[in-house]
Amino acid sequence: METPCVNICLLDADTGLCVGCGRTIEEIARWATMSEGERRAIM
Repeated sequence: METPCVNICLLDADTGLCVGCGRTIEEIARWATMSEGERRAIM
């Protein structure tokens, strides 16, 4: 699975989720090292 990033990188202060891709900052940071299964579980 490719990155779900849509180049709208803005974290919502209330939810902690990226407005563009819906991931947390921790998930974004770990994305490149996650397995396919981990990526699917997030999305």
